[in-house]
Amino acid sequence: MRWFGYKLHLIVDAVYELPVHFSLTPAHVADITEAHRMIDHLEESRPEMLEHAETLAADKAYDDTKLIRRLWDDHQIKPVIDIRNSWKDGESTRSFTKWENVVYTYKGEVYCVCPVTGKERTMTNGGFEKGRNTLKKRCPAKQYGISCQGMSQCSVAQGIRIPLAEDRRIFTPIDRSSYAWEKAYRRRTAAERVNSRLDCTFGLEKHTIRGEQKMRVRCGLALCVMLAMAVGRIKANQAEKMRSLVA
Repeated sequence: MRWFGYKLHLIVDAVYELPVHFSLTPAHVADITEAHRMIDHLEESRPEMLEHAETLAADKAYDDTKLIRRLWDDHQIKPVIDIRNSWKDGESTRSFTKWENVVYTYKGEVYCVCPVTGKERTMTNGGFEKGRNTLKKRCPAKQYGISCQGMSQCSVAQGIRIPLAEDRRIFTPIDRSSYAWEKAYRRRTAAERVNSRLDCTFGLEKHTIRGEQKMRVRCGLALCVMLAMAVGRIKANQAEKMRSLVA
């Protein structure tokens, strides 16, 4: 398969839907490769952007253990990145080495198994302990008042703490199986809306530009206009309209 043209890589503020950083590459350049380069550039030129960032939401193209480690370990940015199924043997769940009756899926869903009936139940989310780098999971029988025949024999009835080190791709500071993760991931659509404005309002969907340098300048000008309009709105006491490109 061959790819032609160029690819615009964007880091977008998910609250204000405004560009933070961009890069233009030939279309064959992998998204994850350029993501690391863009973070390198922010570390050197605008470290305050990384200091203030709380989460980074991205699709499966950015599912990379190195990126996940880097965001949290180096910058305390919580990665909210969709995950691919990389389990090659067809298994639906895997066991923990520490708890024999607890299993998990590649999406981070954690189940306890009743030692008497063998029934699987989804363990409830107990939040993230930053000091320990662990996710807390609680007994569903206790949380929901479910009758569990094996509770008296269960070794995890008091709940468990899962270290992120168990699998850095699967277990992240925001639990993948939580509502908080879903809410944070939905903010990724901010980048899609910026792309839509570039395509439709700025005419990049049907351009006739030839040459990487010309395309980079054209994209940079369009993004600068977005930011200039936002500044103008704020100065005019119209901050609620900072994303608007019309009167």
